[in-house]
Amino acid sequence: MSDAFDLIVIGSGPGGYVCAIRAAQLGLRVACVEKRETLGGTCLNIGCIPSKALLQSSENFNEARHGFAAHGVMVEGVKLDLERMHARKREVVQANTKGVEFLFRKNKVTWLRGEGRILGAGRVSVAGTEYETKAIVIATGSESTPLPGVAVDEKRIVTSTGALELSEVPKHLVVIGAGVIGLELGSVWRRLGAEVTVIEFLDRIVPTLDLDVAKDFQRILEKQGLKFRLGAKVTKAEPTDAGVTLTMEPARGGEAETLTADIVLLSIGRRVYVDGLGLEEAGIGRDERGRVWTDEHYATTVPGIYAIGDVRVGPMLAHKAEDEGIAIAELLAGQAGHVNYEAIPSVIYTWPEVATVGKTEDELKADGTEYVVGKFPFTANARARAIGNTDGYVKLMSEKGSDRLLGAQIIGPDAGTLIAELVTAIEFGASAEDVARICHAHPTLSEAVREAALAVEGHALHI
Repeated sequence: MSDAFDLIVIGSGPGGYVCAIRAAQLGLRVACVEKRETLGGTCLNIGCIPSKALLQSSENFNEARHGFAAHGVMVEGVKLDLERMHARKREVVQANTKGVEFLFRKNKVTWLRGEGRILGAGRVSVAGTEYETKAIVIATGSESTPLPGVAVDEKRIVTSTGALELSEVPKHLVVIGAGVIGLELGSVWRRLGAEVTVIEFLDRIVPTLDLDVAKDFQRILEKQGLKFRLGAKVTKAEPTDAGVTLTMEPARGGEAETLTADIVLLSIGRRVYVDGLGLEEAGIGRDERGRVWTDEHYATTVPGIYAIGDVRVGPMLAHKAEDEGIAIAELLAGQAGHVNYEAIPSVIYTWPEVATVGKTEDELKADGTEYVVGKFPFTANARARAIGNTDGYVKLMSEKGSDRLLGAQIIGPDAGTLIAELVTAIEFGASAEDVARICHAHPTLSEAVREAALAVEGHALHI
């Protein structure tokens, strides 16, 4: 039996490594279990970080081919060096994973290398060695959700993992699922020259968005060349010598048809990853969707064992996991850790970006909440005109009467950054008028946020 720890975190993704670092800062003796050769989990190794690197590189390539001329920058003979693009992606990933390793050393977090298994309250086995601990935090994240009839080989039929490593640009990429990951990676390969068809079971894309925002987003993506087959169900995908043949049928029933592709990306969502963790044997309960059951303080059904991030209820977002990691570390150290789930942003890193926080208009209607909408287009924003990115708008919803901000959705340039102001406003219970009265620098994209806040009361200045 090894020396005891105050806390063992299983999983070194954004939730796990942040939890471990914060707990160590608060004076706990902490270990973090990771079976990969590098720290950072799915996000840093095969998810958020490499995908954003490819999104940026592909956007640069697309701008050099199609966008620079409008600025008087004439570039001829633009060529794609896909291997160099992948090499840069790997460099970005390594810098981030090595950064986490440095932070572990700096904060004296012990890295337990190998696969972790919970033996019971206060006991964890890693690579054949048993460790004692006062508390255990499960932070093992999620994996791609499978689809019957579609067997992933990560060569012709791929998940996001394989889609990040394609050695050549496919002539035709079919994406199954019009969610965040599918649209981001579909955008990457479309910019690099692939024909991209997105098949979605629902009759709309990205169900977490307002319906009207989703429709506007789809129109923008269609202008970029993405094709959509909505209300369609894929029942089979068969690899052939030439590629993949898909069989699909209308979601509400009807005649089946086939579609051929070079590469198929399966991206219908993610599910919790707890393989080999020993939950059942340890007596740790799970909910109806297979997630680890926890109370509002992240405690599982076994005293001293907690869970955060994708394995528990809530949106599968890296920053949600990070905030939960901080919260449980502070709770274990006797402080008042807390997460406001009404103020967690979500971002789609296409171009333009889409960012949201709080309630959607559809949710407010369903709840019977009385609200007022303020909207401002980037076509009327001076900075957006100057940089040549005027697609989209800022949309705010405030409570009728109190004017308290309830939600925001932004389609437009750098929406993922712009949303932070509105997250802050919702976190502190601000009103649309509060945002409207804040001085915003000119000319900036953030002025569109202020104008949308002014529009709530019908006082927008530039439309």
